[in-house]
Amino acid sequence: MADDRLSRVFSALADPTRRDIVARLASGDATVNELAEPYDVTVQAVSKHIKVLEDAGLVSRGRDAQRRPCRLEADVLDLMTKWIERYRREAEDRFRRLDAVLERTAEQSAADAPAKEAAS
Repeated sequence: MADDRLSRVFSALADPTRRDIVARLASGDATVNELAEPYDVTVQAVSKHIKVLEDAGLVSRGRDAQRRPCRLEADVLDLMTKWIERYRREAEDRFRRLDAVLERTAEQSAADAPAKEAAS
C-alpha cells in the first residue's frame, strides 16, 4: 500500500508546475487563486494540478471562513524521505566497498612494482 502511495506522490511530482506549487506551499498556506497568480494558465488548470497533489496526499484544502487555503502535508514528505534515504544508504555502502577494493588494488600494485623492477 505504501508503494502505491509513493508511486502516486512521485507521479504527481513529475510535473514541474506541481513541484513549484509544493515548493510554494512549503512556505505557507495559499488559496488556489494565490497559487495561480504566477502562471500563465487558468485558475481551473491550477485547480486540476492541486487536485492531483491532493489525490497523492501531498496537499489538503481547509476552510477558513470564505477562504479555502491549500496546505502542504508533511507526513507524505517524510514517506518520500525515508524511501530515498534507504537507497542513499545502500548506495553509500556500495561506494565504500568499492573504495576499499580500489584501495587494496592500489596497495597491491604498489607492492608489486618493486618486484617487477627487480625482475627487469
